[in-house]
Amino acid sequence: MDKKIKVLIAEDIEPIRKRYCEIINNEPDLEVVADVSNMRDAITKTKELQPDVILMDIEMDSKDAGLIATKEILAKYPHKKIIILTVYEEDEFVFSAFQLGVCDYMLKNSTYQEIINGIKAAYLGQSPIRPEIAGKIRNEFKRIKSYENSFLYMLNILSSLTSSELEILYLIAKGYTRKEICAERHVEMSTVKTQIHNILKKFKKNTIKELINTIDDLSLLEMVINNRTNR
Repeated sequence: MDKKIKVLIAEDIEPIRKRYCEIINNEPDLEVVADVSNMRDAITKTKELQPDVILMDIEMDSKDAGLIATKEILAKYPHKKIIILTVYEEDEFVFSAFQLGVCDYMLKNSTYQEIINGIKAAYLGQSPIRPEIAGKIRNEFKRIKSYENSFLYMLNILSSLTSSELEILYLIAKGYTRKEICAERHVEMSTVKTQIHNILKKFKKNTIKELINTIDDLSLLEMVINNRTNR
């Protein structure tokens, strides 16, 4: 390389920070331009020194300090290459970091060569989607997709209910007994029983308890009811 890759290290544990400094400065084409221990200094030094690659610890002065700093830095400098340093391999942290725009993540006990290769790959825009990262991302998208399918499925069924069924379901979800529903709606018990039977059939549920476990968000019910009202 014609010029040295400038690296900023943000890590609050001094022995780890020193280890990274020694490894990086031992490479002829890399140099540490700053090593800091907190979120605010990471942001300030990035602005002052414009490093090419930033090694950012997730947990510094707070549990998510690195993610906060990453978000602020990439908002101002979207092309900065940030590698998250972490002791965690939890999907939540990894996916949150990638959502913000980091190019890679590195475990703090990574080997000498893994650290050097990771920095150079990030600088060249060649950070690989390693199998473990790809797996975490796939798992997160599966979770999101599952939620979306569930939401759309519920919305579809709720939209198919009659206005009376929808109101009865809302009262059930709020904890009304059948007797209280009769009093609230001024109808006979037989009418309420028939409508509850129809609701259960549409949701493919056998009991009210099963149904209530499915309808655990009153806001969705309210949204459908309000939509009907405003038509």
